[in-house]
Amino acid sequence: MSTPLEPELVGRRFVRTPATAPGPLGPDMMRAFGAIRRNPLAYLESAWREYGDVVQFPIPKPPSYLVNDPDGVRRVLVGNSRGYGKSTIQYRSLSLVTGEGLLVADTEAWRRQRPLVQPAFHHETLEHVVSHVDVAVQRLARDWEARPAGSVVDIDTAMMTTALEVVGHALFGTDLSADAERLAEATLTALEVVVARARVPITPPAWVPTPGNRRLQSAVRELDGAVTRMIGERRSHSGDAPQDMLDLLLAARDDSGRGLSPVEVRDQIVTFIVAGHETVASALSWAWALLAEYPDVQRALQEESDAVLGGRAVTFADYGRLPYARAVLDEVMRLYPPAWLVTRRSLSDDVLGGRDIPEGAILILSPWLLHRHPAVWRDPERFDPTRFLDGSADRTAFIPFGAGPRQCIGRDFAYVEGVLILAALAGRFQVSYPDGGHRPAADPLVTVRPVGGVPLRVAPRR
Repeated sequence: MSTPLEPELVGRRFVRTPATAPGPLGPDMMRAFGAIRRNPLAYLESAWREYGDVVQFPIPKPPSYLVNDPDGVRRVLVGNSRGYGKSTIQYRSLSLVTGEGLLVADTEAWRRQRPLVQPAFHHETLEHVVSHVDVAVQRLARDWEARPAGSVVDIDTAMMTTALEVVGHALFGTDLSADAERLAEATLTALEVVVARARVPITPPAWVPTPGNRRLQSAVRELDGAVTRMIGERRSHSGDAPQDMLDLLLAARDDSGRGLSPVEVRDQIVTFIVAGHETVASALSWAWALLAEYPDVQRALQEESDAVLGGRAVTFADYGRLPYARAVLDEVMRLYPPAWLVTRRSLSDDVLGGRDIPEGAILILSPWLLHRHPAVWRDPERFDPTRFLDGSADRTAFIPFGAGPRQCIGRDFAYVEGVLILAALAGRFQVSYPDGGHRPAADPLVTVRPVGGVPLRVAPRR
């Protein structure tokens, strides 16, 4: 996703607020502006390694800081979460797609929405996820088994489609398989435009008919069409249909008896179409990219799948019996956290990492950087799932889903889905890089995306 690093110029020169932390000077940042636009994550990483755990950028309105101090990050998200809001460029940009859904809603709106949406992610709902995972896995497995021996498959596309099918079934009782490719394309298109808009200092309003705005509007219409079909299908069914998220959203009421408005229902649904498949699919794509590179890890995952599943369909009880698959997914999300950027605005003065943070400042937090902090993680660049089994992983500094009261509401949904998909497919297929293939580069868009997809050779194990 974008970062609020675009400089504000006054009289063609940087204006700097009083410094409370080390950081680049205005001319340095001006020279790096092209690099910031091309890869903001790489720039943030270079700033952290040069200036330390709290970096102040020469941006006066608002004062802007990168915080990668582990205790400071935890204070922002957990210890003093009420002291920070979501009124930032990152979430305003995302709202062009999701509206004011749970992901981007600022403090007061979020406090009202969260208890209304929470029942959709209770334990009983998660149990229903498993049958939908099995349907999607079986469909994908049939496709892979029907291919000629030695075929190369873009795993990234496959994971996007599979995750969208699960979301469509489990959250909304709707089979999105027929629309999966088109909806996945619409989602990615909308998010790409959002990233492009947020990476430049000045963008035309969304109503101006620029090529980018037209692409965004077309993609959002596609998502809105899916929502309309879902609601229309639900209203045409009798009331004895099993409850899912759409049922619960339509029936939700707060203490005053007030429910979600039609616009609020739309925003929650689009939020979970976007977040519910993009993030899980991204993690699964990187999982296969790493498993192909680390055959010993792939072999251990296969052995656990053989012992627990033995080729049969997955059940909810299996989730707790697959600790290695969970560790693999955790380690993947440590190295490639789908949400690589978290931003907050300070609502009052604070101190983070020993540095004074003024009210109104923008705080940039990056799970990607925190998950590579050498003070927290041993050999941080190494792919080693066992760190999540031997007790050496510091989960207080592991935030792929955020932390504190605004931790992602779909965290458990994502874990059940991701672990069971990994285990089920690893039991049936072997993945490897084709000749000359290697792990793709990472592109920090809304999620960390593999450049050029993840082309892997897929072979049935039995």
